[in-house]
Amino acid sequence: MKILIAGMGSIGRRHLRNLVSLGESDIVLYRTYKSSLPDEELSNFPVKIDLREAFGCNPDAAVISNPTSMHMTIAEQAAKANCHIFIEKPISDTLESLAPFEIALKKSTGSVFIGFQFRFNPGLKTVKKIIDDRVVGRPISFQCHWGEYLPGWHPWEDYRKSYAANRDMGGGVVLTLSHPLDYLQWIFGRVKELYAVTGKFSDLEIKSEDTAEVLLTFTNNVIGGLHLDYYQQPKKHDLSIICSDGTIYWEYETSMVRLERSSGEIGELGAPDNYERNQMYLAEMKHFLDICKRGVQPICGYSDGKKALELAWGILQSGKYNERIIFEC
Repeated sequence: MKILIAGMGSIGRRHLRNLVSLGESDIVLYRTYKSSLPDEELSNFPVKIDLREAFGCNPDAAVISNPTSMHMTIAEQAAKANCHIFIEKPISDTLESLAPFEIALKKSTGSVFIGFQFRFNPGLKTVKKIIDDRVVGRPISFQCHWGEYLPGWHPWEDYRKSYAANRDMGGGVVLTLSHPLDYLQWIFGRVKELYAVTGKFSDLEIKSEDTAEVLLTFTNNVIGGLHLDYYQQPKKHDLSIICSDGTIYWEYETSMVRLERSSGEIGELGAPDNYERNQMYLAEMKHFLDICKRGVQPICGYSDGKKALELAWGILQSGKYNERIIFEC
């Protein structure tokens, strides 16, 4: 199977390494040579700098990991080429950009998988099962917090020039840290309304929002708050869920899940031994290869990616116009 990878920044290189570790070798790279990373690890793979030439190699699958604002340009061509498509989150930076891809997708024989790798986090998988099985009753409310320090992400580059810092490249904290917009809907279902405050509140030298405070109400009447920021030191990512018979806590760094029941009983469910974050990326790539080779249905398909983008844009619109956003469900 021939695989085209579009975009060779840090995430594109992670996908390349994971594909090689899974036994794939027929890989073509589409590059613009704007990455600030060294090229040594890419030297064994053919490179195309023209998109038409890249798809002229007749790839069976395409991994789209370039800047967010460019995702749909590549995805549309991949759909026209009948590729199986892996799109990094978020699927795009605007809802309007989706239309040409959707038209091409209707005629395509390929499947679409969205790279929300937190679907493969062992702790969150445990949280979802606890919620689905009503182990501590029905969920009522939650608090999700994700704070990162943007200047520390990629020490090899000037954070001010990264896509995450620039709105015109599809950056900003809402789109870049959009994983909770997928996994909260995966756990609780559809959002029916939200209200958000967004903006640039820190001293970071960026051209996008660095903060989002969001109040979400779901169709099953679960309510909760989501905090996103680019400036927290040290970083923190966790989720607490208050249920009718207890509380669930999840912490990203350890992938630990803690249960506190109304009876006072406390239980801890740890991650697998020697767990580290690349296992999420490796698991999602294994799943994508199963989609391509075995016809497995994507656990996170195009409709999921679109729902997350709709939620992101709802947050940005609410923050911009100071209004409540109501979704059609």
